Amino acid sequence: PPERKRFYQNVSISQGEGGFEINLDHRKLKTPQAKLFTVPSEALAIAVATEWDSQKDTIKFYTMHLTTLCNTALDNPTQRNKVQLICAAVKFLETDTVCYRVEEPAALAELQKNEWDPIVAWAEKRYNVTIGSSTSITGPNIPASTKDTFISHLASYNIWALQGIEYVITQLKSLILSMGLIDRHITVEKAVLLSRLEEEYQIQRWGSVEWAHDYDLCELRARAAAGTLFVHLCSESSTVKHKLLQD
Repeated sequence: PPERKRFYQNVSISQGEGGFEINLDHRKLKTPQAKLFTVPSEALAIAVATEWDSQKDTIKFYTMHLTTLCNTALDNPTQRNKVQLICAAVKFLETDTVCYRVEEPAALAELQKNEWDPIVAWAEKRYNVTIGSSTSITGPNIPASTKDTFISHLASYNIWALQGIEYVITQLKSLILSMGLIDRHITVEKAVLLSRLEEEYQIQRWGSVEWAHDYDLCELRARAAAGTLFVHLCSESSTVKHKLLQD
């Protein structure tokens, strides 16, 4: 269900044999498939616990993006392995948002050039690849060597982080923007703006539905931010350092 009445008072974390667990009062959190909810890093456990602790009288599951990502990693409902996740991510290059350009109207074409060219140039330099752009409906011709480079790079992430990377890519419809975000080259706000460039252009010209635009924008920012945080926390091998507060 999308919502449920809050049934617990306190949220805590504990370390078990398989990693860090989330406790709702004296109950161990479980996944939708009834597996013990166990995450690989203490920092991720704290972030998930914070999501549960932030719920008020009603648990709004659709706002708990980190919990959802952990459930996906643990239950793996699509039964995909690391190679399949990497291939799915790299396939987005063929339809990457920032590679598809328009010729008309001229103002939008200029906006795309000014806003998207720098991020494409950054990716080409960062990964030493050729990407380019195209106004053809079939998109740019991405060299096999470029795909191989991204496959090799993504292989350096663990399978949990790859779940997060694919999640960010599907939100932004762009591998390039996602890697820029995960590499801390651009902010969440910038990544979302670049992913919605044509929509923002149309809104500037024709206006927007009073509340729907702002809601969609905030939702996309929340999902992109959660996915990026998930990748970073899943790639973090160290535990949180606890400091004693002195009077």
